[in-house]
Amino acid sequence: MIRINTENYRDEAIKGINDPVLQKALADLQVRFGRGTAEAYRNLPEGPGLRRKAHEIRMKAVENLDILLERLSEKIRARGGHVFFAEDADAAVKYCLETARKHNVRLAVKGKSMTTEEIGLNNAFAAAGIEIAETDLGEYIIQLAGEHPSHIIAPAIHKTRSEIGLLFSEKLKIPFTTDPETLTRAARKALREKFLSAGMGISGCNIACAETGHITVVSNEGNIRMSTTLPKVHVAFMGMERITARLSDHDILFRLLSRGAAVQKMAGYVSYIGGPRQAGHADGPDEFHLVIIDNGRTKILADEEFREMLCCIRCGACLNVCPVYGKIGGHAYGYAYSGPVGAVVTPLLVGINRAKDLCLGETLCGACKDACPVDIDLPRMLLLLRSKLADGDSKWNAGRENTGEKMLYGIWSEIVQRRWAYDAMLGLSREGSRLFTGKDGMISSLPFFLQGWTESRDMKPPARKSFMRQWKKLEKQRRVK
Repeated sequence: MIRINTENYRDEAIKGINDPVLQKALADLQVRFGRGTAEAYRNLPEGPGLRRKAHEIRMKAVENLDILLERLSEKIRARGGHVFFAEDADAAVKYCLETARKHNVRLAVKGKSMTTEEIGLNNAFAAAGIEIAETDLGEYIIQLAGEHPSHIIAPAIHKTRSEIGLLFSEKLKIPFTTDPETLTRAARKALREKFLSAGMGISGCNIACAETGHITVVSNEGNIRMSTTLPKVHVAFMGMERITARLSDHDILFRLLSRGAAVQKMAGYVSYIGGPRQAGHADGPDEFHLVIIDNGRTKILADEEFREMLCCIRCGACLNVCPVYGKIGGHAYGYAYSGPVGAVVTPLLVGINRAKDLCLGETLCGACKDACPVDIDLPRMLLLLRSKLADGDSKWNAGRENTGEKMLYGIWSEIVQRRWAYDAMLGLSREGSRLFTGKDGMISSLPFFLQGWTESRDMKPPARKSFMRQWKKLEKQRRVK
């Protein structure tokens, strides 16, 4: 079962705002990574302009996906690997399960992969009676807790050391401790046993290269390398857009990915995988399967207005600077992708009306675009999604979300174009505000659809004299003098 709880955005956002532990964790994350990203871009030998070059590279790759994916698959198959093109999440999960059953897999180890979160792979394996163990430390922690990632690269950011200590004490049967080294050692011991007994390794794909016919996976813990080399079967999941044409393009994106994700020049572990273990190799899987997933991406590709979203390399840089994510956390977004990237891609994947609160909840401050290593214009697409909600769009099966609001803004548009009507409206609002103004001279509660304006703040009533009236009075006095 795929987890899609976008309808709970508002309730989950309130929970996040009222969680002091989460607030501190998010603030620390954004100070540590958010501020460092801009400096990392400035320190590039080519300067920040490399981000614009990366954008050109990604757009060119996206516009030639059919050719690049065919070349990638040909090269991998030539080395003895298997490539499967999955139309949707169900097809991708089914292929992986059939491969697991074919090899009588009882345990699979998995590196951190947002794509497998997108398709609900863990739940499907559990329903089939096959154990799947997350091996990234953060993912391992939240799997033990029965939760979901709250950040693309820091999935357990919402957990305290005390909570992790209690969790490990209960699940791993160790004495309670909050010492990070001791907790990490306990996780390492438990995971090593799984690495050595797993029949299948599962990973995502950060970037693929058509020229060389390989995928690249990166981590800072070494767990993905063990997941992809120790088990006899390796299945990698890749969103169809995560590809470059040439190795030189791949190099640029790889350098920017590490800087955007964690303010690093490069990740601790980088693995290039192009097929199963070859003759003479000491390690590696006997079988390699690459599952290339569509799952709604073709529809995004066909839309010139949203095609740019396929340039995203899922580094999480936009989360590290977003003021909204920095207050509500990742769980509020109700799907695999959170922050500004989630606010755009989730409505496109699960339905614009269904995930409307995600794009409506962003501030449009532009910080996400400034932080994006490939210079994606997320604010433009957030506004575009809002226009679909306002006017509807049959191509995206988007219905008009609030016809009453649309009518009100239509009336407003007519009023502000006529001075006499605008002045009359101001006069009515001044008189009407008297009914809601308290003794302190503030409006603390408005009725009906206006109540949202006063739920969390008091408002000043309209001034007794408008700026224009005061200005005309001053101009008149000046001319008299």
